[in-house]
Amino acid sequence: MSSDSRDEGGVATTATVSASYPVSDSQDVESASTWLLSNSELRAESSASSRGTSSTVSVDGLVSSVTPSNLAINASQTRSDAKTVAWKDLPRKDQLIVITLARLSEPLVQTSLQSYMFYQLKWFDPSLPDSVISSQAGILHASFTAAQFVTSMMWGRVADSRRFGRKTVLLIGLSGTMISCLGFGFSTTFWQALLFRSLGGITNGNVGVLRTMISETVQEKKYQSRAFLLLPMTFNIGTIIGPILGGIFSDPAGSYPSLFGDILFFKKFPYAAPNILSAIFLFCAMLLVWLLLEETLDLCTDQRDRGLEIGHRVKLWISRRRFKEGYSRLPTEDSTTIDIESHPMTHGTDSRQSFNSDAAPFKPKYARRRYTQRLPFRRIFTPNVVSTFTASCLLSLHVGTFNSLWFVFLSTPVYDPLKGAESPDAFRRHLPFVFTGGLGLHPREVGMAMAILGVLGIALQLGIYPWLSARLGTVRSWRMFLLFFPFTYFIVPYLSLAPSSSPPPAPKDGIFVWLAIAGVLCFHVIGRTFALPAQTILVNNCTPHPSVLGTVHGIGQSVSSLSRTVGPLLGGFLYGQGLARGVVGAVFWCLSAVAIGGIVASLFVHEGNGHEIWLEGDEDDDT
Repeated sequence: MSSDSRDEGGVATTATVSASYPVSDSQDVESASTWLLSNSELRAESSASSRGTSSTVSVDGLVSSVTPSNLAINASQTRSDAKTVAWKDLPRKDQLIVITLARLSEPLVQTSLQSYMFYQLKWFDPSLPDSVISSQAGILHASFTAAQFVTSMMWGRVADSRRFGRKTVLLIGLSGTMISCLGFGFSTTFWQALLFRSLGGITNGNVGVLRTMISETVQEKKYQSRAFLLLPMTFNIGTIIGPILGGIFSDPAGSYPSLFGDILFFKKFPYAAPNILSAIFLFCAMLLVWLLLEETLDLCTDQRDRGLEIGHRVKLWISRRRFKEGYSRLPTEDSTTIDIESHPMTHGTDSRQSFNSDAAPFKPKYARRRYTQRLPFRRIFTPNVVSTFTASCLLSLHVGTFNSLWFVFLSTPVYDPLKGAESPDAFRRHLPFVFTGGLGLHPREVGMAMAILGVLGIALQLGIYPWLSARLGTVRSWRMFLLFFPFTYFIVPYLSLAPSSSPPPAPKDGIFVWLAIAGVLCFHVIGRTFALPAQTILVNNCTPHPSVLGTVHGIGQSVSSLSRTVGPLLGGFLYGQGLARGVVGAVFWCLSAVAIGGIVASLFVHEGNGHEIWLEGDEDDDT
């Protein structure tokens, strides 16, 4: 029987195992250890490997030192497990659905307002030139992420605390985003819009919390390639729905004068309608989280959740109604209907007692605690954590900057050599680098162009990413598809030179323009589809101890928010300067250089196991 001992720092001593495995001297220890780990008696050895120390394994007289790279928690075994995992195999689908709907709210709001932000800023002050509007758009985009940068680490620590937990922080973020969304829609000046965008960022630490909850809901690494894919896939769904809603419902009095031209409300607040729709969705998501989402923080497993109790009673009431109507659905393992075995009622055998005032409160079934101590903050920043955050910072910098510039570039008027420009130098076009102008698309067309991002992303994420990630591994696929970004950013500005069926200053149009847009976006979406989910997995797995998982994701979101703050601010300024000086592509070529820096940074990152530091009282996940 295997055994090990640990000190407070988590150092394991010798672990010895006896088993029958026929090997020869020529066979390597890795093959022996792989076979051994399939035996149920080897949990101690697997635990020792996950702590980053070596163990001694005895196999019919063969004694060898087995290092962590040769044991269970490694990339090769993860890829082997992932080959057999399908979407239907994911555990706790009921919880993952609620998490996914909560995540959908943010990209829905963000991409919705991006489709008309350029024109809303024009409506605030029609006298401003396009270069100033571009800078204001960058400031608005950066205000949200700047506020997130200031508060994300705080929300991560709050989410790790026993007093609040993950669910409370998530509800605060959704409610704050809803208020921010309504305020932005009814803003009539740039400063009002800036205030409400900042409010949304201050209260929103949702991305880090949702990533933490997915990690705690789906703890087996073989499911991670699909479970962590849910968040970026949801983002792509938001980039489809949001821009279309924003483009259709923005300025209804001007877009549909025969229907809404006489309605004073739409004349006074032309951009309120899409924000009201977004706020309704946020409210529904908040309600679902309160009623159906279970708390995943180990420290809060014994606390009462009144929202879940009410949700349980609602589901029970619905189940009774369906039973009375003569229809009763057979229970399944992943069913979200009431499961008496999973959710026992302690008072009486009749389920009707759940409505009585003296009935025991509903408590979900939780896993046993895996740790009792919390890792000190100063011990979080291991070398791999720092390397992972550095690579994540650079990736967020160029992706976030591109997302903020893309809709501005699409909305920028087409360069007209006959009309003139702000700078005399803009008249002189010297290819391949000296040229200016955008595509001049209207909000509905901008929404359609942005929706292409989502459609391409979902197709790739559903069909290719899990298969390719299982074969290449997280780190290899991440590094490989980072190569797509430099090329994409370099060719983006040349869209303004695509032949159009309409002469300037009319907006770009025609089959060649849309084929060029789709082609450029295809390269960007391929890189984003494979790089962002892998980056999330790497941030999750670089966590040195599960007690600080929420904190690490909060720090990761702060790092990302810092990048998405600096990037759009600097990018908007450089874009405006490029327009004024006839070099619209300068900012995109700078992004290409940043993307190359991200590729270099990725070489210093390795995939962790989420529990590299062990404290006294820690338990294995499988014990």
